[in-house]
Parts: sequence; structure tokens; C-alpha cells
Amino acid sequence: MEILIISGLSGGGKSKAASFLEDSGFYIVDNMPAAMILKFAEFCAGGGGRYARVALVYDVRTAESFSELFDVLDKLKGMEGVCRMLFLEASPAAIIKRYKETRRRHPLEKETDSLEEAVEKERELMLPVKQRADFIIDTTRLSTAKLRSELLHIFNGEEEQAGMTVSVTSFGFKHGLPLEADLVLDVRFMPNPFYIEELRHQTGLDKPVSDYVFSFQQTRDFLLKVEDLLRFTLPLYAEEGKTGLVVAVGCTGGHHRSVAIAHALTEFIREQGYQAAEHHRDMERAV
Repeated sequence: MEILIISGLSGGGKSKAASFLEDSGFYIVDNMPAAMILKFAEFCAGGGGRYARVALVYDVRTAESFSELFDVLDKLKGMEGVCRMLFLEASPAAIIKRYKETRRRHPLEKETDSLEEAVEKERELMLPVKQRADFIIDTTRLSTAKLRSELLHIFNGEEEQAGMTVSVTSFGFKHGLPLEADLVLDVRFMPNPFYIEELRHQTGLDKPVSDYVFSFQQTRDFLLKVEDLLRFTLPLYAEEGKTGLVVAVGCTGGHHRSVAIAHALTEFIREQGYQAAEHHRDMERAV
């Protein structure tokens, strides 16, 4: 079992971090008091693997005594499994700016005379927690995409591209465009196997059809150009935090040319280290 304590400064990015970690397979519990963490961990340990990865958000609102938290951490680290703490922070100026933009109140603002004083007070209060953290991330200059990438790298051991799934789908233009498509490639310029009797009732996944489609120089040249485009753009999509990209390849009916090209592109994308799913929307329709 893996237990992660997410702590840090208010406005430092704990909520976003929790959301990203939830997408990565962590079971998230927000604002759990230290007194309850150990019992919850014991409950998860007996869950038969259902709660294999748990992240507990702990902040100044639930803190009565940090010594209680530290005692719990020491006990958790002695249990079977992994227990670590992530601490998120940002500069006072960045935190103040974030609170101004969201128009939310800082949890310590009622106890102080200003937002600036509340931010500074919390920074001092949370210093002992920061010193116990296994990972410290300063989000001052991190975009949402960069924060996600950093968390993915630390806790999943993955690079940015591994967190983005690319879905490649073939389709027939006569049946309409896929509404979810991010990139649409039109391969109707290629010679059509439909007009060859022995190929008409096969699909682009069948070797005779695929061999026919790729027997033409324009097909091979097109594929090289698209591969070059994807080689350039996929890392940029991943860097911007895109978690899913849909590449749609269309021909007239969605049986032959688009299927063969979509299949080849899926193999190429996987070779680049991305998760890729292959779909053929119209392949089973009547010819």
C-alpha cells in the first residue's frame, strides 16, 4: 500500500495536485485530521488492494498539533508499504495574487489584520511540516500543465508523454466527421481499393488491402509527413497538459484507406512512447 500525505501552504496548489493524483490512480481524502489518518490507513490496508494508493490532504485548517501528525507519520513509515509526504508552496506574492483572483478568504485571515499577514503566518506555522516532507514543489512559476507533469514524473515514474493517451480513429466522410476529433486527416486522395473487386469486401486491416494502399509512393510520402508532424506536435500537446488527443483519419466509406493509415499511425505513436488506442468507427458498416 502507498500512502501520500499532501500538505503545504493554502494557495500553493494542493487541490490541483490532489486532482492530478486522483487521475493517476490515487484515492483522495481531503482535510483529514491527523488523529484519523492512522485508523484510515489501517482500514485501507485491510481493503484487499482496493485502496492500494491513497493520498490524504492535510493543511493548516485541520492542524491542532503538528507533533500528532509527526507521530502518525512515524507509525505509518513503520507499517508495511510506502508512506511519503508532498509539500506544495509558492511565494507570498503568488499566493496573494491567487487569492485576489479567486476572491476566496485565506483560512487564517480571520486571525490576522490582512491577507499578507495571514500568508506569512501560515508560512511560519507550516515550516516544521515542510522540513519533514519527502518532496517539496514550489508552484510559483509552474503552469497547471507543468505541475501535472512534475507529479506524474515523481509518483508514476513517467515522462510527460506517457501521461497522454492518443486515440487514432478511422472514419468515412460520408458518415460524418467524428465530433471528438482534434486532428483530422483526409486520405481520399489515395487510390481506392473499393474499385478492385477482390479487395472491396476486405478492410484496411487485411494484408492485401494494406499492401495495395502502401504500394503507392504518395501514400508512403504522406505517412512520412504525418509522422514528422506528430513527432513535432505530440510532445508540445503533452507539455501543455493535454491528457487525451484524438487523431481522425478519413476516407470515403471508412473501410480501406483510412483504416490502413490509422493502423500504421497507431503503431508509430506507440513507438514514440505514447499510450495509443486504435478505433475504426465505420469499418463494420455495409460497403
